Amino acid sequence: MEERVERNDQDHVLIIEDDERLAELTRDYLEANGFQVTVEADGARGVERIVSLQPDLVILDLMLPGEDGLSICRRARNDYAGPILMLTARTDDMDQVLGLEMGADDYVPKPVQPRVLLARMRALMRRTESGESGGEARLTFNNLVVDSATREAWLEGDRIDLTSAEFDLLWLLASHAGRVLTREEIFSELRGIKYDGQDRSIDVRVSRIRPKIGDDPNHPHRIKTVRSKGYLFVKDG
Repeated sequence: MEERVERNDQDHVLIIEDDERLAELTRDYLEANGFQVTVEADGARGVERIVSLQPDLVILDLMLPGEDGLSICRRARNDYAGPILMLTARTDDMDQVLGLEMGADDYVPKPVQPRVLLARMRALMRRTESGESGGEARLTFNNLVVDSATREAWLEGDRIDLTSAEFDLLWLLASHAGRVLTREEIFSELRGIKYDGQDRSIDVRVSRIRPKIGDDPNHPHRIKTVRSKGYLFVKDG
């Protein structure tokens, strides 16, 4: 399969997918919508390709020869901070949860609907590239600092290792400190879709963020779960 690796001013997308027909159709659709696309079919080369190319976004299939998508996502996160969008089985919630726990930013179920895929991609890239517009660019809560301009956070002066999606959620909660945000509000803001009452992706991300910001997962004091509603980022007293 022909590869496109030369960089230009187009957003560069790396597709790691062993289904040649799906990869070709996805590549053609994305190129028609202005993206530069590279395709890799071998899971064993997945991490190497992500790290060396540093694409603007990765589309990563779960089931791959050589190395599965969960392992690729986990290992690539050591050297790649961009958005990773995973392709998962439509009914397998566990795959979706595991993908998020390994550092994926979002997922699209198979069979892939091109318009849905494109909308999710653009939402991820828009948040990554533009940051937060308006309001304060840096928020400080005792020993925790969250900066929307650099898309970084620090705890006691040490940079926190956050995925793009984790930062988006942390910033959303922190910028609304003192107010309960419902899951419906969070889904609408971060994913551009309605909350179906079952999706656990936000809960997974909160569980990953808490220990990173020094919050006790069993007795959180900073990001509290408000039963049957959503989450509250607690202001400093």
